[in-house]
Amino acid sequence: MRKLKVAIASCAAVLLAACSSPQDTAGIRDTVVVAQRSDAKTLDPHATNDQPSSRVAVQIYSQLVETDSNMEIVPGLAESWEQVDDKTLKLHLRKGVKFHNGEELKASDVKFTLDRMIASPTVAHIVGAIESVSVIDEYTVTVKTSEPFGPLLYHLSHTAASILNEKAVTEAGDSYGQNPIGTGPYEFVSWSVGDSVTLKAFDDYYGGKQEVPNAIFRNISEGTNRAIALETGEVDIAYDIEPIDKDTIHNHKQLKLIEGESLSITYFGFNVNRAPYDNVKVRQAMAYAMNTQDIIDAVVMGGGLPTNSPISSRVFGHNPEAKQYEQNYDKARQLLKEAGYENGFETTLWVSDNPVRIQIAQVIQAQLREVGIHMAIDVVEWGAFLDGTSRGDHETFMMGWVTVTGDADYGLYALFNSATHGGAGNRSFYSNDDIDSMLQAARVSSDMAERSKLYGDIQLTLQEELPTISIFNEFQNAGMQSNVKGFELAPPGHHKLRGVRFEG
Repeated sequence: MRKLKVAIASCAAVLLAACSSPQDTAGIRDTVVVAQRSDAKTLDPHATNDQPSSRVAVQIYSQLVETDSNMEIVPGLAESWEQVDDKTLKLHLRKGVKFHNGEELKASDVKFTLDRMIASPTVAHIVGAIESVSVIDEYTVTVKTSEPFGPLLYHLSHTAASILNEKAVTEAGDSYGQNPIGTGPYEFVSWSVGDSVTLKAFDDYYGGKQEVPNAIFRNISEGTNRAIALETGEVDIAYDIEPIDKDTIHNHKQLKLIEGESLSITYFGFNVNRAPYDNVKVRQAMAYAMNTQDIIDAVVMGGGLPTNSPISSRVFGHNPEAKQYEQNYDKARQLLKEAGYENGFETTLWVSDNPVRIQIAQVIQAQLREVGIHMAIDVVEWGAFLDGTSRGDHETFMMGWVTVTGDADYGLYALFNSATHGGAGNRSFYSNDDIDSMLQAARVSSDMAERSKLYGDIQLTLQEELPTISIFNEFQNAGMQSNVKGFELAPPGHHKLRGVRFEG
């Protein structure tokens, strides 16, 4: 454990008034305090798609359907649904569900929400397949797509598809993002921008009253400060414990660390329009030169898994039979020779100003050097990184992708369809007519077995052609006080406080 003087100094650093929380002093555990790396941007789910905002928003809102811990679709505000035809989904709402302003949930709120989402430039892509939404009666709504769209339910489980109250949004106008109204287990109380968001349990929540009456989300940007705040009891739960702090938390008698596979893949991408990356043998050679387990061990200290796919094994459609590359320098050198690069070559990797990504790049740099590839690392500010890779200014790049819906369409269509070159997702500028056809066929099919087979075949091809090298499937984690019970990591990363309690 760190020395007390360090802990005391950290209290000021994270803008907390004292090392003991008021609830501890009173001996009453009526508030759960959560630390995350950034403040929310807005609590309007149609105005942002960032994780810190979503992690607060999931406490306030509910969706028509949800995904469980196995990424299976389960009822949310819709208690049941049926596929009327290949382009029409009918949803039946729970009766008696209340918004935080006392209004009852009606089908008109669902139509208002989805119509507003379709019109939002930030999140419209999530429901881009929806052509129209119709109110059948107060508790029934139909969603019609422009063509058959197999992953529709998964997309409706997205946090951006949280159902809003039409009256509340209309009355709040442009300030709605600072005055959110939902149907979730906690309702909004106040927001000290840059510091914290305060919530309280909603007594009329359709899923039952919460055991912990209050919740506070604190913005503690530095990972070490989050860990120290946990050690000193300033927070009850801390998201995203840094690799260097995991052992400290794990070995602390009053704390516990939980960790699990996320839906996020860190990957190394090629601009396949540029030589030498227009040659598949060069791309394969670089995959054989890499040792992803070394990267996992050295950089994220075991916080990930080697992967054979651009999508997590927890995502629907993942193919465990796709090719897994293992380090083989001889094979890498042979492929480079066959491609005409027996003496190697020089190249540049673009990486954002993310410290972990930079460290990963440095390990890869050393591995590639062993086969004669001399890779410079160009650290690029995030906005410029996105702009440049959208235009194709790069040779190689490193990014991450979260298949947040849990359906392979979200993870494969944007990254590998020839219609999505550049900023839409395909920053490798990869094109393959067969891949395009299979992606479209899987998207319009309602037969889940057929969709799974198509996605499996897509991954087999991608792992041979390698427009990207999947480095590892990231783990997510949270540290917490040992008396916190009922908290689970959500695979998409938007963890819920629903059901959290204190024991002991």
